[in-house]
Amino acid sequence: MTHPHPDNRSDNVLHLQKAIRNTQENMREAEDFLKAHEEEMHTEDIKDIQAKNDRRQRAIHGMREEIKDEIAHSKE
Repeated sequence: MTHPHPDNRSDNVLHLQKAIRNTQENMREAEDFLKAHEEEMHTEDIKDIQAKNDRRQRAIHGMREEIKDEIAHSKE
């Protein structure tokens, strides 16, 4: 099977860095929202936002590992 687009890894690191920045910004916005509204929120909603930020943190870690892999691959 041929792929319509060849595997071009040259800009993967840039895309990953942008994704990390966006994810970090989303985390900050969620934390700011919690700080501003936590007292009037249901406990379950607070837990949902905290769980989402935990997932975001794990995603950032995974993207950083992927950047390391991309850099190592580019040096081969």
